Amino acid sequence: MKLKITLILILPAFFFSCMAPPKNFVYLQGLDKYQQNLRIVSDSIAKDPLIKKNDELLITVSSPTLGQENVAQFNLPPLTYLNSGATNLQASPSIQTFVVDKDGQINYPVIGQITVAGLTKSQALALLKKSISNYINDPIINLRIISFKINVLGEVRTPGTRYASLEKMSILDAIGQSGDLTPYGNRQNILLIRQNDDGTSDHVRLDLTSPDIFTSPYFYLQQNDIIYVEPNKAKQMESKFGIADNYRLSLISMAFGVVSIIASAAITIVSLNRPLK
Repeated sequence: MKLKITLILILPAFFFSCMAPPKNFVYLQGLDKYQQNLRIVSDSIAKDPLIKKNDELLITVSSPTLGQENVAQFNLPPLTYLNSGATNLQASPSIQTFVVDKDGQINYPVIGQITVAGLTKSQALALLKKSISNYINDPIINLRIISFKINVLGEVRTPGTRYASLEKMSILDAIGQSGDLTPYGNRQNILLIRQNDDGTSDHVRLDLTSPDIFTSPYFYLQQNDIIYVEPNKAKQMESKFGIADNYRLSLISMAFGVVSIIASAAITIVSLNRPLK
């Protein structure tokens, strides 16, 4: 009787434990314990992105008091192109961009060379406004980093390049835009590679299963960051064998499973039929 009760208690627990997701598949474990603190820290690290060499900047200048013709000299002219078979140039709806050169500078109309690499967007705007204010009173300047892109590689459903229209993207945003990790992705060891303007690079490991990721200075990405999701151990083991080997291993595993079930059933039957002393 005791054995029967034990089996009744153990088998459901074993069944539900098999249904439960592995712990390393669950994101942000334990987040509820200190959610308020994480919100404060997370907001403190959401800073303006730094402008880097080779960035494309879209800069436009306007004035609340002057007509567009008076500020036109501070804006690049629209791109023009020639359609196939056409004889007249047509104005493109897109505006030319400034590319930050290898010295970290842009060649701005009227003003000349301006060093912007290493500045935040706010700092670059302040610098431009100070220079242009020598020619226009209270200029309105808009600046966007339109080359803000992230590359996501490895065990995600749709690897590729992701663009941030708002110049702000977290690692969760990038992975979400990539369709999430596959079941084979290692969620506890995400590699982030960040190239710096001085020629060095940062290599950081991030754990998506821990809420501590919100406090990481690498939670918010910078343009041209690379995210690599490495395969987990199951995928690495699978890659060591060919299709034929995997098929044979699955048959062997199935056979062992059947034998184990039969042996367990036989032991249970014998135990139940054994007279109690």
